[in-house]
Amino acid sequence: MAQEELDPLDIRILRLVQRDASLTHKEIAAELGKSVATVHERIRRLKEQGFIKKIVAILDRKKIDKSLIAFSQVLLHNHTAETLATFEREVSKFPEVMECFQMTGTFDFILRIATSDMDAYHDFYRNKLARLPNITTVQSFFVLSETKSVTAYPI
Repeated sequence: MAQEELDPLDIRILRLVQRDASLTHKEIAAELGKSVATVHERIRRLKEQGFIKKIVAILDRKKIDKSLIAFSQVLLHNHTAETLATFEREVSKFPEVMECFQMTGTFDFILRIATSDMDAYHDFYRNKLARLPNITTVQSFFVLSETKSVTAYPI
């Protein structure tokens, strides 16, 4: 669905739930000056139409012992549809992989990987990632500090 299908009220609702998905329909209605029924119906429709994919809690990764974040670029040996699909399917099974994007440029994929420390990353790399077929190169970069991290898209 394109953004032009959203009216100003939909956009205001989406901005609010992106900022804090724990807001109740009553709290959203009060913020927007609308009825709870209106907000409930709008949110239901936004979910049905796929604008809201899911509601999640964002955890403090350091408090759950996932302090090391790596961005790993992966180059595959060949690029058949089957090879690409196999890589995507297999890498998606690893709980350490938080995100996987197919990319343009020198590398085929970039992964965001969360582990407790360098030893855990090393174990992940040697015993999971490096064992996948058709990988030619993996180049990893480790996060030293986090200046900005948002999940809300500007709309």
